[in-house]
Amino acid sequence: PELMRDFRILALSGGFSFGDDIASGRVLARKLRDRLGTHLAEFTAAGKLILGICNGFQVLVKLGVLPALPGEPPGQQASLTFNTSDKFEDRWTYLEIDQGCNSVFTRGIDSPIYLPVRHGEGRFIPKDDAIAAGLQSAGQIALRYVDESGQRRGYPINPNGSVDNIAGISDPTGRIFGLMPHPEVFVSRTQHPRWTREEVTLGDGLRIFQNGVEFAASNL
Repeated sequence: PELMRDFRILALSGGFSFGDDIASGRVLARKLRDRLGTHLAEFTAAGKLILGICNGFQVLVKLGVLPALPGEPPGQQASLTFNTSDKFEDRWTYLEIDQGCNSVFTRGIDSPIYLPVRHGEGRFIPKDDAIAAGLQSAGQIALRYVDESGQRRGYPINPNGSVDNIAGISDPTGRIFGLMPHPEVFVSRTQHPRWTREEVTLGDGLRIFQNGVEFAASNL
């Protein structure tokens, strides 16, 4: 656990932790709370960066690390649960970046970006209307599912039925970021599903990682 003091970025990656047998991210969240709770709190208090992707996002939400809205009781304030399609969704999605969001990971990135989702439990649901409204007013909604023209629509544009098409959120400091789409799957032009037919330069996911690394190098 003490190794966390030597690092500036913690990433919780995608994947089926413990088979997601109880609920996506639930068991890993419990293990992190029991084994690394004190060190994780220390890491966060130091203003270091945390990135949770897919299953990692689910873990952060179930730990209560996200969204961690101020003025609300500590603990879990939202959930990521079964897709409204009742099936595993594996598709590429367009994402709108909210320019009012405080996340250091999405700064300076133009919308829309294009990333894949691969999950069975990606539907973001705030605990209540107050949490939903607070996320918007606090600038903590980072990504929303949209169509190619940037319009928010229902399934399959919103692949899981998330409230307000939410695909990713940050914490109040902007230093903790979780998202269901997979930025690590699109860092190279050849990872784009139509790279031989369309003009593609760098992968859209790469900039998210670059932003985190650049911020950590300059501020931590």
